[in-house]
Amino acid sequence: MHMQGGARLPVVSGVAFAVRPGECVVLAGPSGVGKSSILRMIYGSYRCDRGHILVRNGDVTIDVAAAEPRQIIALRRHLIGYVSQFLRALPRVTTIDVVAEPIVTVGVSREEARRRAAELLRRVNIPERLLGLPPATFSGGEQQRVNIARGFLPDLPVLLLDEPTASLDAVNRAAVVDLIAEKKRQGTAIIAVVHDDDVRAAIADTIIDISRFASAA
Repeated sequence: MHMQGGARLPVVSGVAFAVRPGECVVLAGPSGVGKSSILRMIYGSYRCDRGHILVRNGDVTIDVAAAEPRQIIALRRHLIGYVSQFLRALPRVTTIDVVAEPIVTVGVSREEARRRAAELLRRVNIPERLLGLPPATFSGGEQQRVNIARGFLPDLPVLLLDEPTASLDAVNRAAVVDLIAEKKRQGTAIIAVVHDDDVRAAIADTIIDISRFASAA
């Protein structure tokens, strides 16, 4: 922690698992055990002290743990999607453009990107009248659904989900479960942190208890 005099906080040690295309692995365990930190390591936001995080794309395998910053940026555009717990969007940018932006940056026309974004926002029950407004004006649940739509819009091989249904009601949780099932059918490898027992049971092919990897250092 650079802002705390170089303090080091051990989180997990010896984590090992694999995720196949079309499979959803759910990371389980009590709050604070390191589940979200593992997702951030896979996404390249956190560095791990040792080991490998291998992402295979066709015949090419990339080690996220050793990747350079420019490689991490490319991974996020073309290989690894991420739905975090909080929506981060520029102020005053409309909801439809917030959701469309990830595929506009990889060459999809803005018109087509907006069309796809509008369809996905409809599926997560965001009313059409809100699409031209910035999501900063929305409720917490509405912002999370915009966040989900933004993360699900690109067709990427790997998708990381950090509590995607935490602030949603039953109807919208069901909508997200349907989207996850669709991604699995398309061959997406999904790693999720989910505390809701019903959602976990609906989406998980494998559940890994991260408590057994908690660092005692």
